[in-house]
Amino acid sequence: MGYMALRYFLRNNWPAITITVTVVAIVIATVVILRDMPPRMIVMATGSEGGTFYDVGERYRAVLASAGVEVRLVPTAGSAENLALLLDPHSGVSVGLIQGGTLGAGASSKLESLGTVFYEPLWLFHKRGLGNNQGYVDLRGRRISVGPVGSGTRELSVELLKRNGIDGQNSELLALTTKESEEKLLAGEIDALGTVNAWEAPIVQKLITDEHIELYSFAARADAYVALYPFLNKVVVPRGVGDLAMDLPPADVILFAPKVSLFVRKDLHPAIQYLLLDAAMQIHSRPGIFQHANQFPAAEGIDIPLSREAQQFYKSGRPFLHNYLPFWVAELFGTLIVLLIPILGVLYPMIRSLPRLYDWLMRSKITRIYGELRFLEDEIIDARRAGRDISAMVAQLDHLEEQANRLKIPVAYASRLYELRNHIDVVRENLCKEPTR
Repeated sequence: MGYMALRYFLRNNWPAITITVTVVAIVIATVVILRDMPPRMIVMATGSEGGTFYDVGERYRAVLASAGVEVRLVPTAGSAENLALLLDPHSGVSVGLIQGGTLGAGASSKLESLGTVFYEPLWLFHKRGLGNNQGYVDLRGRRISVGPVGSGTRELSVELLKRNGIDGQNSELLALTTKESEEKLLAGEIDALGTVNAWEAPIVQKLITDEHIELYSFAARADAYVALYPFLNKVVVPRGVGDLAMDLPPADVILFAPKVSLFVRKDLHPAIQYLLLDAAMQIHSRPGIFQHANQFPAAEGIDIPLSREAQQFYKSGRPFLHNYLPFWVAELFGTLIVLLIPILGVLYPMIRSLPRLYDWLMRSKITRIYGELRFLEDEIIDARRAGRDISAMVAQLDHLEEQANRLKIPVAYASRLYELRNHIDVVRENLCKEPTR
């Protein structure tokens, strides 16, 4: 009974069922598209305003704005605070610049790298005359600015000073901002300052050309430092690059430079990662004092592995559609393609089978009555041979004829309906004949 009811329902409602399935598929596709589209706004942890990280963040903001994505910059003390914000799921921060050597254990479970993007050397400036004849500078017992709490400068400076036996017990380590440390060094109120900064940073450009300030070179034990801290890289500040006329610095200076990586949370939308990688190519690929053209961004996962999107980007570039379409249009088309494959896999066979289904439904209306008529005809023949009463069978034949007259089918199937009615008339004529003895 259930099968017959289902068959009757399908036979009489197939157009509505097809339309309903199509509408439901479109609604599901729309919901999935809207849910899977990239966010319109992301939050990026940078550094102190006026510093290198913040300046780089502003460049990312400008590039992504041209693609219709807003980047909200969060000023921070530096790498350590950026890392804390990225690891905090409630901070809203999904992108950050992190200095090499900052990450600890466990960060890789929540973060991914988009590669290294530039060098950021540790500059150690001090008062002129602190060194001996061999250029060695003993900073024990001195007043030293090591950067504010939460900054990459402080993390690296404190660690390297500690390796040299200098700590808060035998020296005064001050948590001054970049601006404060610059002013106090020039005023003679402190003896030295460490700052992790780019060559273009104002504090570097100002102090390297000051006749009363010297830039410390790590040349004597550079290899030892790199062996102890593999995330450090030796870079050279060429003689006279600060001021050729005054020959400053007066000799090549060896510095240590961690590489800065662009980190993202693992749940950041893949399309935004590709957009950030494309921005990194525009921002960091130019040559500089410490790098050659196209050296950055680089496919290096120094502290944590590269994301899958970054690996694909460095291998074959941007996704195909992004090479020919604006960002949002490319994402919409890409999502549609992904969704249409399974949807068409269901709808296409359904639509293609509709003519056959329709033909089957129309024929089944007639075939069902034909089957009952054939069965009734055999019963009548057997009953007449046995001399049984056939009045009930006559009523059944009348009922079948009534059903045939009520059938509503397209003109294309009218000939089969006429054949059915003729067959009913033939059975009725045979029914009216006298039985043969």
